[in-house]
Amino acid sequence: MASPLPRTVRAVDTTHLLDLAQEAAMRSFSQRLPVDWLQEHLAAEATHYLFPTLVQRLTHRPEMPLQWRCQQLLTVNTGEQIWGLLDVLPDTFDKIPETLDTASKKDIVSRMERAVTVREWMERMGVEAGS
Repeated sequence: MASPLPRTVRAVDTTHLLDLAQEAAMRSFSQRLPVDWLQEHLAAEATHYLFPTLVQRLTHRPEMPLQWRCQQLLTVNTGEQIWGLLDVLPDTFDKIPETLDTASKKDIVSRMERAVTVREWMERMGVEAGS
């Protein structure tokens, strides 16, 4: 049985985020951005953040494992931070090291609440979803 939804924020570098997105794609999770889109638009040396907010159980698809829907704060190659969603396996999330202090976590959640969405950023930048 999966542990309860953690109320924490985890930091990952771009390579780790791409691995998480690849896992979500291989498992056909609902909330994820295409890995090639992330490779093209994420700042290569950035830190990104994941904040689990929902336990995702697909009762209509019993073959799908339980997932945690995470809000993500992504730093794109323009230097801006944008908000998106990513479904992650609980065990995968639990393996991400806890590196942030409480004040940093609160600041990140606050930035998530103010960030433009991936869609809004793409529209403003004239970026296609598949590019």
